[in-house]
Amino acid sequence: MKTTRLILIGGFLGAGKTTLLWEAAQILMKKGQRVGLITNDQASELVDTAILLRDEVKVAEVNGSCFCCNFPSLIDATKKLKKEAEADVIIAEPVGSCTDLSATILQPLKQNLKGELLVSPLTVLADPVRLADILNGGHAGLHPSAAYIFKKQLEESDIILISKTDLLSADELTLLTEKTKISYPGAEVKTIGVVTGDGIESWLNEVLSRSDAGKRLIEVDYNVYAEGEAVLGWLNSTIELSGKSIDWDIFARNLLCGLSKKFDNLDTSVGHVKLILESGNRFVTGNLTGKEETLSFKGSAGESEQARLTLNARVEMSPETLERIVRDTLSFHTNDNLKSRIIVMKSFSPGRPNPTYRFDYVVASGGNF
Repeated sequence: MKTTRLILIGGFLGAGKTTLLWEAAQILMKKGQRVGLITNDQASELVDTAILLRDEVKVAEVNGSCFCCNFPSLIDATKKLKKEAEADVIIAEPVGSCTDLSATILQPLKQNLKGELLVSPLTVLADPVRLADILNGGHAGLHPSAAYIFKKQLEESDIILISKTDLLSADELTLLTEKTKISYPGAEVKTIGVVTGDGIESWLNEVLSRSDAGKRLIEVDYNVYAEGEAVLGWLNSTIELSGKSIDWDIFARNLLCGLSKKFDNLDTSVGHVKLILESGNRFVTGNLTGKEETLSFKGSAGESEQARLTLNARVEMSPETLERIVRDTLSFHTNDNLKSRIIVMKSFSPGRPNPTYRFDYVVASGGNF
């Protein structure tokens, strides 16, 4: 039976995991590798999946719960990609508010799929601004329990990958890297740039050459963990838009800017708000990972009569309030010339994490004890 390489990329909401999945897939496919991707969320209507499906790569989605709480679905998605895509490499992205991945995902994978998977070291992607604040004793603009999840993700990592280094000067990056190494001596620390792509191939070569996944297990207070997830309102939605000669790039920017202003006015913590607006073969994506200055957009959906919007939001407020803000903002940015039809809008708070497995020992590479 063919052995497939599995790379798990964790990290808090807004760290840039989906961008890394896409970039890594491009590099691998150019080298002739067959690649499969697995996305994960508490509900369907996932922006990450919509983005990744626009490329020539097979994507499987595990929704309705996180990988750890629905381990059989992760196994099914893995086997599906091994069969349908004949994947040489599978890259999986767990929910951004999940931790304890070594005990609940990596060890069970090493045991249950020994001989079928070669599991790479656990990579945890870290936004440099949030990481710097955490290392300085802050909460990175998050609720203390959400910051707890961020820190636990770093603690269990095999590799800490500092992302978005384009935002830092050389001196700032050197200082942040050294502070991270001192704070988390059990992890290797690497860096990547989102705009330049610097460091991605180096990281990829590293994870493809190693199989020491999940070298440590950590203590996790599941009461604090559960609170850290529950303080965020979650919303996933899909909306059909229609109008006469609409510039969809302007609409996407105005919509996300409008949401950002409302969250800033309420002084609430934003985990991540992301959207993809698709018009035919063209699309624009938008991301918000904190205050308004974190807004970013990529691509272009151009000008046309119809479009499809997928929007995900993770914000520190009740799901009901989050949904009301999204609906009100959407209504404000539509008028007689631009109509919207909500296909799906789900708002909720995640339930208490209840892993399918939680190992209390490290399984040796290959599944041997």
